[in-house]
Amino acid sequence: MKHKNYYQLAGAFFLLLFIFIGAIVKFSPALLNSFDQSITAFIRTPYPELNQFFIWYTKLANPTTVAALAVVLAGVMAVKKYYIEAFWLLLNTGFTAGILNSLIKLFFMRERPTLEHLVVEHSYSFPSGHSTGSMLLYGTIIMLLPLFIKKKTLCRALQLLLGIGILFIGISRIYLGVHFPSDIVGGFCFGLSWLLLTYPLYQKTKLSWYSKHKHSKKEES
Repeated sequence: MKHKNYYQLAGAFFLLLFIFIGAIVKFSPALLNSFDQSITAFIRTPYPELNQFFIWYTKLANPTTVAALAVVLAGVMAVKKYYIEAFWLLLNTGFTAGILNSLIKLFFMRERPTLEHLVVEHSYSFPSGHSTGSMLLYGTIIMLLPLFIKKKTLCRALQLLLGIGILFIGISRIYLGVHFPSDIVGGFCFGLSWLLLTYPLYQKTKLSWYSKHKHSKKEES
């Protein structure tokens, strides 16, 4: 596949960055205090004027929202016979964001910030589930969008909007007081590394699947 090595190298980079941040969180969290406090103070500058906006906006990456959107989109893809795309989306959101990220949280067991929480959260803090989930749901859509929107200008514009949307999910979690900035960076790195490392595998599987399907159709005819 074209650019396969670039995806794998970039994926490996973000995975190593996630491991690096995770090691600091696990063994020397005090090293992150300056970074976390300065970014948090900057993002929460307009507090409390933007409370209602971010309380609403963060719901775009709630587990139920991610699950519902993933199922609906996968269903539409399956109807249109994009079976491999549907499977990749469900794998990214269901297994990686839904299960694997939760298990990783149990390994780090990082407590959430002591700031007032504007939304209720019960799980551990690192890595941010909303950051991972948004990266895997909306990031998958970004990567699949050229299949469905052939007009490049429109496709790029939508991809840019989705990318900005992912960033604001992370910002919302910091503003709401439920995550440290390093949780957000960790979640983004984990989700992005998974996307980049599995994208070549998805492409390879897709080519193999549709090649076999096309060949079987010719034999039947």
